[in-house]
Amino acid sequence: MSKRSEMRTGGQILIEQLRIHGVDTAFCVPGESYLAALDAFYDVREEIRLIVCRHEGGAAYMAEAYGKLTGRPGICFVTRGPGASNACVGVHTALQDSTPMILFIGQVARSDSERGAFQEIDFRRMYGQLTKWVAQIDDPARIPEFVAHAFTLATSGRPGPVALALPEDMLREAASVADADPYKLIHAHPSDADMVRLREMLAAAERPVMLLGGSTWTAQAVRDIMAFAEANRLASAVSFRRQDRFDNLHACYAGDLAAGPNPTLSTLFGEADLIITVGARLTEIATAGYTLLKVPRPKQKLVHVHAGAEELGHVYQADLPVNAAMPQFAAAAKALRPVDSSAWAASTEAMHKDYLAYSSPVANAGSVQLAEIIASLRDQLPSDTIVTNGAGNYTGWVHRFWRWREYGTQLPRPAARWAMVFQPQSPLLSPIPAAPCCVLQETAVSS
Repeated sequence: MSKRSEMRTGGQILIEQLRIHGVDTAFCVPGESYLAALDAFYDVREEIRLIVCRHEGGAAYMAEAYGKLTGRPGICFVTRGPGASNACVGVHTALQDSTPMILFIGQVARSDSERGAFQEIDFRRMYGQLTKWVAQIDDPARIPEFVAHAFTLATSGRPGPVALALPEDMLREAASVADADPYKLIHAHPSDADMVRLREMLAAAERPVMLLGGSTWTAQAVRDIMAFAEANRLASAVSFRRQDRFDNLHACYAGDLAAGPNPTLSTLFGEADLIITVGARLTEIATAGYTLLKVPRPKQKLVHVHAGAEELGHVYQADLPVNAAMPQFAAAAKALRPVDSSAWAASTEAMHKDYLAYSSPVANAGSVQLAEIIASLRDQLPSDTIVTNGAGNYTGWVHRFWRWREYGTQLPRPAARWAMVFQPQSPLLSPIPAAPCCVLQETAVSS
């Protein structure tokens, strides 16, 4: 920890911790409950860009999107009461999608706590089931400790959101305290025995298939897992809204288990004798309402790899549970000696051809041909285009007819009814690798 002897307000200590932990962008709706933090943001305006939003829901969604695209915690500041309530859907999105995020909430003064003060809410209770951790910082001298823990927890294991309440008088109070060091990523690694057992199970299989999903991926991890699939000619699918985990035009790509998946793909999973699940949580949509795999013990042999130990055995009991982050597992899988894949190679080739046919445009009723529109966009836009899509049934047009080629180009919005286009000059994405993005709007289509 760096030594600091001078007195600083809680707001100054807080924003300095964000700078130390590598924050370059934060999103907010200003509020009187954290004015001291806003003053401190102004002092570091050349290092941390503060994006002011019109609504806390938008601020939370922007922070969640930032976390998805960068792998670093998205930072959001909101005021007490209605501000915190408006932000909760974005926080829930981060929880569902395993996105690192930290929500800072202005709170009533400590002297008014538990008196039913104006807009007072106990955020420990409100956000208790929406976050990995929620706490209130009552002493400015403990800000470095709390914030360092928040960054570590938001990014470790299965990533997710953390919420910290900030009493307004605490942010104004001065303290002398040492700064924390930058947080360090903590990732689990697969054991040698895990990888030996995985290869043995793959070698003994006749109808294996791999399912990819979840977070903690990197571009290198995607390349490594694709190399593993290619070496073993392994049919590989992705879970809901995770199509950018595998090049959709790769010869091993078999499609996605989204809402309304290709029936042939569902059959493939139903008839498989080994399912290697890497990163996905095996939730409702990926399992067709928990029907593709029998709960709690699937008939198929199951390998389940996940960064969060709490996800292993949560719904399904795996024959081989592996607690590992995606980069570490993918690198180990790539290093495995390939098995004899002659028993299923033809099936893998056939599944990719079936995917190509299924993702080719089909006609719909009416003069606006949505499949043709999506196909036209995908054929004309560059492969690094970032597509953000909503969550309703209308999104099936994109899931079926778009083809993702690169990691980090899918930005799902679980509750949104719209999408955005990120162009290289977009101010939102300037700290993120520049890329264009496609706009998609909900459209009603008569049957």
